[in-house]
Amino acid sequence: MKPLIVANWKMNPLTLKGAKLLFDAVKRGVKDIKNVEIVICPPFIYLSNIQYLKSNIKLGAQDCFWSERGAFTGEISPLMLKDLGVEYVTLGHSERRKLGETDEMINKKIKAALKVKLKPILCIGETEKERKAGKTFQILKTQLKKAFVNLSNSQIVNLSIAYEPVWAIGTGNPCEPKEAKKVYLFLRKILKNIPILYGGSANSENAASYIQEANFQGLLVGGASLKAKEFIKLVKNLES
Repeated sequence: MKPLIVANWKMNPLTLKGAKLLFDAVKRGVKDIKNVEIVICPPFIYLSNIQYLKSNIKLGAQDCFWSERGAFTGEISPLMLKDLGVEYVTLGHSERRKLGETDEMINKKIKAALKVKLKPILCIGETEKERKAGKTFQILKTQLKKAFVNLSNSQIVNLSIAYEPVWAIGTGNPCEPKEAKKVYLFLRKILKNIPILYGGSANSENAASYIQEANFQGLLVGGASLKAKEFIKLVKNLES
């Protein structure tokens, strides 16, 4: 299986010009990459423009709503994403959970995404407080259980899971590969035949360790994905 590298641009860049420049730079830098699957998740507003710039890069969205249509001001239908050529969608990111998104809402979004054949990337992870209390495994198991409510095994196998320790995101303080591997092994006992990614201050220096030493099948990359040279280097380090 090719490593799955997902770039989450979050609310960046602030201009369409900047988004195009970043995407073009990455596209040029990875044009010869064959052994890594690359997904870029820009802000919604740039999806239609970037769609026409694609090459060997897959298009992803950072979220979607749980209904295909209706009077939901400000929301984005999974059907709209599908129409734009989006293949992947991240759901349950910790930054959205902080804003009030619940496991029940995430479960509904997963079902909606699967219905239109998008590939959900479910984000799970513990806070620093939960980690210090020794509740990491308990939190992860609960998040998975609630996200999978009323989903069949044939549906679940179409997901990817991103373990993102909340305390490592955007801090420059990643979960060490040895510690991350313990979480990976725990998750692998629960999840069969599902890609498990690592997310949380991943960069070109530690990327290979999470794949080769900790056994993750890919990475969810935040800050490092906004620097074209850094992201290209990260991908190339996984190509061989």
